[in-house]
Amino acid sequence: MPKLTNISGKKAVQVFLKFGYIHVHTSGDHAILQKPASPSLSIPLHKEVAPFLLRSQIKKANINLSNFIKALK
Repeated sequence: MPKLTNISGKKAVQVFLKFGYIHVHTSGDHAILQKPASPSLSIPLHKEVAPFLLRSQIKKANINLSNFIKALK
């Protein structure tokens, strides 16, 4: 299984945007992302997002973890 390192919330949002999500608004310190026919995502805009939180959002978005990690680069 590919290793998911701690990344910032801002960087995570940028990667989800590559997969067709749209940053709808920011609620507190969380970015709310939406994509037609997909569940909404709430990404914390922290310096580092815990891997288990990020992994759960990737799974919710139905994105392959390997593809997400490739999109980080």
